[in-house]
Amino acid sequence: MPAPRQPRSPTALRFFATAARGLEPIAADELRALGAANVKEERGGASFEGSLAAAYRACLWLRAANRVLLPLARFPARDADQLYASVNRMPWENDLSPDGTLAVDFTGGNENIIHTQFGAQRIKDAIVDRLREKYGWRPNVDRAQPDVRINCHLHRDIATVSLDLSGDSLHLRGYRIQGVAAPLKENLAAALLLKCGWPEIAKAGGSFVDPMSGSGTLVIEAALMAGDIAPGLLRDYWGFSGWRRHDPQLWEHLLQEARKRSDSGRKKIPVILGFDNDSKAIAASLINAKRAELHDSIHFELRALADNVLPAGLKAGLVLTNPPYGERLGETEKLGPLYAELGHWLRSQCSGWRAGVIVGHPELAKQMRIRARKINTFYNGALECKLLQFSIEPEWFMRNDRVAAAD
Repeated sequence: MPAPRQPRSPTALRFFATAARGLEPIAADELRALGAANVKEERGGASFEGSLAAAYRACLWLRAANRVLLPLARFPARDADQLYASVNRMPWENDLSPDGTLAVDFTGGNENIIHTQFGAQRIKDAIVDRLREKYGWRPNVDRAQPDVRINCHLHRDIATVSLDLSGDSLHLRGYRIQGVAAPLKENLAAALLLKCGWPEIAKAGGSFVDPMSGSGTLVIEAALMAGDIAPGLLRDYWGFSGWRRHDPQLWEHLLQEARKRSDSGRKKIPVILGFDNDSKAIAASLINAKRAELHDSIHFELRALADNVLPAGLKAGLVLTNPPYGERLGETEKLGPLYAELGHWLRSQCSGWRAGVIVGHPELAKQMRIRARKINTFYNGALECKLLQFSIEPEWFMRNDRVAAAD
């Protein structure tokens, strides 16, 4: 039975947290856990209601979302002239100072507005013309860190204009300095950890291991989650920083609250380990961990999978890893031995653990010779991938070994 819809407060605002395809349910669950009201999962994200504090809290704490938007207006926009006129009528003086800066992101389109750059240009013109007419001077464009970032989505001749309160995508936590080829975005890594039940495992004291950790994204996100550390705590730029309706005192209160939780939570981080056979990847991981202020809480080590013997007495927990996908023609066959080796390692080293393996091609998963107990589909950019979840228990994989051998 669905939960009853919460009554809307007269002062409540409606927001929208964007999320990558397949991650909308995770973003919605996170919003509910943060206390947001009337959360509704939608295509491309989840809408929610609350005060400005709810939006600030979402910016600071959402792990799987991309952006937090405050919709300002929705209106017909059959062509560029109608788009310009409707945007020009909006009271932008309430949101942006005439000597401030702005940027416009435009998505979607229709038969008359085909190019997103053209749509963004017309919106920018409408805003600066209004402020110039009112004050005698106009704001400038700053594409990097504007005072206000405007988002417009055009679908079936209907335009929705919003303020982007997050400013930059929320996956930009502020700790990534160096990376290796094809890394997972931070919010996708967090979503996969949530799918695997890592928060509950961590609370029970379970360990975390990534045997192919690359630049350390999964390892660092696991530590942030286990330590109750807000993923946005390191960021120094937000889309509301130069917004005229920004409440600095409220934001500072939420930051102080998050810092207190972090100070307490860091003491509870369980054993978290990352291994890789690439020295450059390990070097990048160490730099990223230091930037995340987690270098004392997690351990990275240069070690090949074949030589990776987990420490004696390590409490069983979660293994989650993102091995090479083999996206190009012919690469998949070459990766078969690696996946076979990963399956052998899981059996020999991780009995009693839960495991998650991210794969781009289901045939590679067969090389592991362990049947997944759960399979989730998600997208790493445009690439469809599968998260395979396993229970590494002797009776489980021995039984499924016989099934796999018969396939």
